[in-house]
Amino acid sequence: MPPVSVLTTTVGHTDDARRLAQDAVRHRLAACVQVEQVTSHYVWQDAQCEEPEWRLVFKTLPFNVQALVRWLKSAHPYELPQLLVREEQSSREYAAWVEDRLKV
Repeated sequence: MPPVSVLTTTVGHTDDARRLAQDAVRHRLAACVQVEQVTSHYVWQDAQCEEPEWRLVFKTLPFNVQALVRWLKSAHPYELPQLLVREEQSSREYAAWVEDRLKV
């Protein structure tokens, strides 16, 4: 089964989530981006926080991860964005679709 890379990040506003998802697909950095609302609990600058956020799950291929990360670092609204990458095994058909969507 071929690998597909999955990058996850969060943002605080639905407009930022929509912008990042649409731009990543438009620029062929990701084949697909799923957006879901979550509640995050964390400590930031010594304060306990509980905030609504939108989680974005970008689907790409291993060769494209660094370009996606570079772009997200420049386009992300957070000072310190969560950028988590993992590799998943997928069906050949799905990996072929992802590859086709990333071609320029």
